[in-house]
Amino acid sequence: MAQGQATVAGTIVDALGARVSGANVTLMRDGMKVADSKSGSDGTFSFASLAPGRYAVAAIAPGFSPRTSEPVYVGPGSRETLDVALEIGPLQQDVVVTAEAGEILQARTGAQVTVIDEGTLNALNKPDVLEALRLVPGAQIVQLGERGGPTSLFLRGGNSNFTKVLIDGVPANDIGGGFDFSQLDIAGVDRIEVLRETNSVIYGSDALTGVVNISTRRGSTRTPELEYAIDGGNLGTARNSIGFGGAVKRFDYFSQYAYFTTDNHTPNSGYHRGTYAGRFGVALGGGTNVTGTLRRADGTFGSANAFDLYRIPDDSTSDTDLTYATVGADSQITNSWQSSIRFGSAVQRLTIVDPSPSGEPFDPFGFGASYLGNTVTLRGANGETVTGRAILDFSGTYPSNFYSRTTRRMLSGQTMYQVTPNVAVAGGARWEREQAFNAANANDAADTRDNGGAFVEARASVANRAYVSGGVGVEHNAVFKNEVTPRVSLAVYLRNPSSASVGETKFTFNAGKGIKAPSVFQEQSALYALVHGTPAGASVEPVGPERSRTIDVGIEQGLVGGRLRARVGYFNNEFDDLLEFLNRTALVAAGVDPAVAAATAFGAYVNSQSFKAQGMEASFEAMAGSSFRISGSYTYLDAEVTKALSATVATNPTLPGVRIGAFSPLVGARPFRRPANAGTLFVSYARAKAQVALAGYFSGRRDDSTFLSDQFFGNTLLLPNRDLDPAYQKIDLSGGYYVHPRVRVYTTIENLFDKKFDAAFGYPALPFTIRSGAAVRLGGDR
Repeated sequence: MAQGQATVAGTIVDALGARVSGANVTLMRDGMKVADSKSGSDGTFSFASLAPGRYAVAAIAPGFSPRTSEPVYVGPGSRETLDVALEIGPLQQDVVVTAEAGEILQARTGAQVTVIDEGTLNALNKPDVLEALRLVPGAQIVQLGERGGPTSLFLRGGNSNFTKVLIDGVPANDIGGGFDFSQLDIAGVDRIEVLRETNSVIYGSDALTGVVNISTRRGSTRTPELEYAIDGGNLGTARNSIGFGGAVKRFDYFSQYAYFTTDNHTPNSGYHRGTYAGRFGVALGGGTNVTGTLRRADGTFGSANAFDLYRIPDDSTSDTDLTYATVGADSQITNSWQSSIRFGSAVQRLTIVDPSPSGEPFDPFGFGASYLGNTVTLRGANGETVTGRAILDFSGTYPSNFYSRTTRRMLSGQTMYQVTPNVAVAGGARWEREQAFNAANANDAADTRDNGGAFVEARASVANRAYVSGGVGVEHNAVFKNEVTPRVSLAVYLRNPSSASVGETKFTFNAGKGIKAPSVFQEQSALYALVHGTPAGASVEPVGPERSRTIDVGIEQGLVGGRLRARVGYFNNEFDDLLEFLNRTALVAAGVDPAVAAATAFGAYVNSQSFKAQGMEASFEAMAGSSFRISGSYTYLDAEVTKALSATVATNPTLPGVRIGAFSPLVGARPFRRPANAGTLFVSYARAKAQVALAGYFSGRRDDSTFLSDQFFGNTLLLPNRDLDPAYQKIDLSGGYYVHPRVRVYTTIENLFDKKFDAAFGYPALPFTIRSGAAVRLGGDR
C-alpha cells in the first residue's frame, strides 16, 4: 500500500451471518459514489489505494433489500473493516447495544429490544421523549398532572424505579433507581433503545426489568447543515429549536438547542424547558474514535397539585437542572479484537418552593392549622363515590423549601475478542461514585457511595441457526457489598428467513436476575442505620438489595416475503426483598426483636416486600409498498402483591366492609397504576412531499388510591383500590408537507378526541392540544 493510502474491506452477510457472494458493493465518500465491486465467493470485498476520508459501503444482492453501512473515517495508511448485513424484505432489523456486550444485530439475539429510530421520532413530532416510549410493548407511562409533571415508566409490571436509564451510555437514574422522564426533550435524540428484561450483568444496579438507552445524534454531512424550526398552538404552547452539524475530515460535530413553553390548562401549572444537546467526535489513527456528548436541560413547572381532588391549585413551583456528559474512546485493535473506555458524569438538581399554604385553614385539635381544599365528589371507575374535603397543605413553616442534588461519576471499560467466527468473549469493569443531597438546607452534607462492578460474557452461534449468549456480573455496592447476577439469552431459528409467504420462525428464551440499591433516604432510615452502635443493634445486618428474577419465551414469525413480522411472548417476573417502611409493631411481626424495634422510635426500612408479574405480549410490524407502515401491540398483565407487611388495611366508614390500601396495595391485590390490558398502534404514510402519522395508546382500568386524608386526618376520602383509575385512549395525529425541498410545514394534534387519559386518579389530563409550525433546513449533502 502506498504511503498515505487507505483500504476499506469487509464482508457481506445475511441477517443470520451467512456469507453472501456476488453482492453489488458500492463505496461512497461523503455521500458520493467512488467505486463499485462484488463480494467474492466467501462474501468478502476490498477497496484499496484510497485517499483519506469518510467512507460508507452500500450493498445489494438478489432477494435482499439494499443496505448502507454507517460512515467511518479512514485515515492515511489505515485499513477499516465495514461489514454489511442484508435482510429479506423492507423490515430492517437494527444493530443494538443494550442487549449484550458490544453491538449485535437484533436478528441474532433473543433479547427483547424495541428501537425507536429517528424516522419514528420525526413522524411523531412530539417535544417529549416520553411520548415515543408509549409505543413500547409492555411499557406503561404514568404522568402526574399535565406536561412537565413527574413522569414514570413501568416495564412489564415492575415498579417505576426498576428500569436503568442511560443517556449516551451514562446512568441517569437517581440513587435508588428513580427517573423523571418529563424533563427529556426530543432535541438531539437520534434513537432510543428499550431492553424489556433484566441485565444487571452489564449494567449493575437498577436494571431489574429493563434498560432505556437514549443516544445523541451525530453530524454526518460534508457541507454544514443548519436547521431551524418554530411552532405554536393553544394553551400558550410554543417551541423553538435550532441545530447545526456536519463532518469534516476526521471530525464530526452536532449541536441543537430547543426551548419549549406551555401554560397548560390548570391554574399554576405552566411549564418552561430549555435543552441543549451536543455530540463531537474525532477519528484518531489506529482505528480509534473519540466521542464526547453533552445534554443539559433546565425546566420550571408550576406544581398545582392534584387539582381535581382539591379544586384549589397549590402555589408551589419546582425547578430542575440536569447535566449529562460523556467522553469515550472506541478502538478496533485488530479485526478480531475491539475495546472501549468511557467516562461519564450526571448532575441532577431539584428545587421545590412552596411560598405559602394553600386552602382554607382548619384546626380542630388545636395543634396548628391544616389547609383544606374545596368540597369535592370523587368517583372511581369502579362506580364508588365519596364526598368531602381533603388536606391540601399541612401545618408547618412557610415558605417551605426542598433541595436535592444527585451527582454520579462513572468510569467504565470493556473489551471483546472474536475467538472464532462463531464464538466471542467479552469482559468489562465499571467504577461509580454517587453523591446525594436531600434536605431543606442545600448546604447539608452529602451521602457518598463508591460502587463497582465487573462482568464476563460469551456468545456463540451454531450453523447460522442458533445464537446463545450468557454472562455473570459481580456488583460491589457501598450499602450491600457483593452480589452476583447471571443472565442467559437464546435465539433459535426453526425456519430460516426467506422470501416465501411464510418466512422465518424464531424461538427466543431469556432469563436473568437483577438487583437494585436502596435510595439514600431508604439507606438512612433502614433498621441497621437507626440502631447500629446501640446495644440492641449488635446483631442487625445492613439493608440488602432489592431483587428480580425474569424469564420470557417467545415466537417471532416473518410473513409475506419479509413485509410482516409478528411476535407472541410470555414473561414471568418475580420481585423479592423489596424495601418497605415498617412501624414498630410491623417490625416485630416481621421477626425483629422487640427491643430492636423499640430502638427505632417510629420504625425502619427492611427488605420484606415481594410481588410477581406475569403476562403476554403480542406485537406486529408491517410495510405496504414503500410508503405505508403500521405497527401495534397488546399486553396482558397479571400482577399480584405476595408479601407486604406495611400494607395495613384501612376502612372508610361510609363504605362498610370494604378493605382499602390507603398508601400501598394489600396482599393479593394488583400493584398500583399497572393496567391488566394495554395496547399501542402506530400508522405512518410518507410519499413524495407529504407525511402523515397516527399514534394510539390504550390502557384498561388500574388499581390505585386517592392517597387522601380528610380534615380530621380520617379515611372518608378513600375509595376501593380495585379498578379505581378509568381506562383511557389517547389518539395523536401529525402531518407535514414540503412546500420546498428545504422547507416543511407541519401540524401535530395530541389527544385528538379530547379524552381524559391521565393514568393517575384525580389528576387533570393533557387536553386537546394542537401545534403548527415550519422547519427550514440549509446546507447539508443532497
